[in-house]
Amino acid sequence: MTRQEAMALLQAAGVADALRDVRRLERFADGDHARFEAAVRARAERRPLSHITGRRAFWTHEFLVTPDVLDPRPETETLIECALKHPFERFLDLGTGSGAIAVSLLAERPGARGVASDVSEQAVLVAGENALRAGVIDRLILPLSDWYADLGGRYDLIVSNPPYIALAEMADLTPEVREHEPRGALTDEGDGLSAYRAIARGAPDHLTPGGRLIVEIGPRQAEDVTAIFAAAGLVDIACHRDLDGRDRVVEARAPSA
Repeated sequence: MTRQEAMALLQAAGVADALRDVRRLERFADGDHARFEAAVRARAERRPLSHITGRRAFWTHEFLVTPDVLDPRPETETLIECALKHPFERFLDLGTGSGAIAVSLLAERPGARGVASDVSEQAVLVAGENALRAGVIDRLILPLSDWYADLGGRYDLIVSNPPYIALAEMADLTPEVREHEPRGALTDEGDGLSAYRAIARGAPDHLTPGGRLIVEIGPRQAEDVTAIFAAAGLVDIACHRDLDGRDRVVEARAPSA
């Protein structure tokens, strides 16, 4: 299969940037023509590029990605930027998935230690492999937990990129996301806000005085998430935008003692 044939196949399948993906698949195949053709045909079936190559660049590392975890996205780097604006020693990453957030924070803060939980055993295994590859596994605990259910202790930072897509919005997602990424990491099968309610409800018992809570949100959720956090007694609530100018992160703080 030539590059032109590969591009034509992807374009016919509705892939938005066929040339970019063909170039990435060429690098992935590394001269193996059969591997290249198989990868192109998988992409034409709208399988995510990261699921084909098994890799995804995020922040300063390349992460292993499988169909068991959410594909790390550039907009989530906004959360990393916010978290790094202030010092922290012990953090909790709720619903860690690939571990991209936790690993990135540990890599940037060599003195910090983290707990990264997920309800999915498969996700925890992927996160552990990524932590091992990045050289931070000795500072990370990876428990199975449904939000705070099996977690104790207090943290000066809690972060999360929870499922925030409302059930009514699922049909509008691209096939790559809707058909191939783990559904439980995308939607709560409701209004897209139930995870924020659970996170906010448990935050006061798991944050140190003055500790910060930082979550990724959908572009139209800032007002609702702000109200949820305020009702939970959190203070200094602020919204931060991503590089495209969309509301992307809500940050709050536990009251100081």
